Amino acid sequence: MPWPPRSSNSRFQPAPQLRRRPVARFYTSRMEKFRLRVATAEDVAEIRELIEASVRGLQARDYSPAQIDAALATVFTVDSRLIADGTYFVAFDECDELAGCGGWSFRKTLYGGDHQVETIEPEKLDPEVDAAKVRAIFVHPKFARMGLGSMILDAAERAAVAMGFRRFEMGSTLTGVALYRLQGYREMGRIAVPVGDGERILVVRMVKEVDSPH
Repeated sequence: MPWPPRSSNSRFQPAPQLRRRPVARFYTSRMEKFRLRVATAEDVAEIRELIEASVRGLQARDYSPAQIDAALATVFTVDSRLIADGTYFVAFDECDELAGCGGWSFRKTLYGGDHQVETIEPEKLDPEVDAAKVRAIFVHPKFARMGLGSMILDAAERAAVAMGFRRFEMGSTLTGVALYRLQGYREMGRIAVPVGDGERILVVRMVKEVDSPH
């Protein structure tokens, strides 16, 4: 059974209601227009379109056109395992337009999607010793700087904490580093990730620990 169990009579599946960190309150008023639920296979086509719009619209200052084109065919693709596991979220605005997506994983893979060049690592993590992986957060440029990325990140962290994890790890794009630093993540190193066509992109490994549940 995927986590969390999906309700049959409600389209929107909220993240577990755990105590929020004080930093999240900064975004509350701006995030009221968005609704978050667990992604399903029916969302994949829209997620693909959103990822491309997000990468082309928000990451052009950090990656070249050639890097972006190659990455959109490999690393910046949908990870169907996240959706099957029930750990990926989609966010909609008041007009039911897909505004953002992202999630987390209890598996070893740190970044990428179904078509990535590097080997996918599906092994499950141990919450007692491993860090949950924060995965594939994208926001449509139309909804950038409204706190939506932080909302999705907070939902992913709270869901991971509910499963027993106390540490988080991610492979951030260069574009996302500033946001994640504000949310308490520390940079641990940079990885040159192969994305095909002879191109590589820099991905920043970032980590965070929590002392108690959110």
